[in-house]
Amino acid sequence: MSAASAMVKFLAASVVFFGAASGAFAASVSNVGTGAVVLVIVENGNRTEVAIDAGASETICPSGCFVTLPNGDRIGLEGGETIEIQDGAATIK
Repeated sequence: MSAASAMVKFLAASVVFFGAASGAFAASVSNVGTGAVVLVIVENGNRTEVAIDAGASETICPSGCFVTLPNGDRIGLEGGETIEIQDGAATIK
């Protein structure tokens, strides 16, 4: 194997590893309800709103965050959680 070929394989493996690692600890949120929901997310002091349509999923909070649900509940996430939203309430799995 040539040095150039080995370098290409190393770089490709690095991209796959680091790409997978960057989202590995993010939380996954699925809206299993019948209507769209809006989550308020505070991550690293930054506030954003994320709309999730019925039946859709989003990946959020790669480095932990606080989420305010449509029913007003506030939950803290570390990343890696799987959350289902239905009727404004969350179930964390």
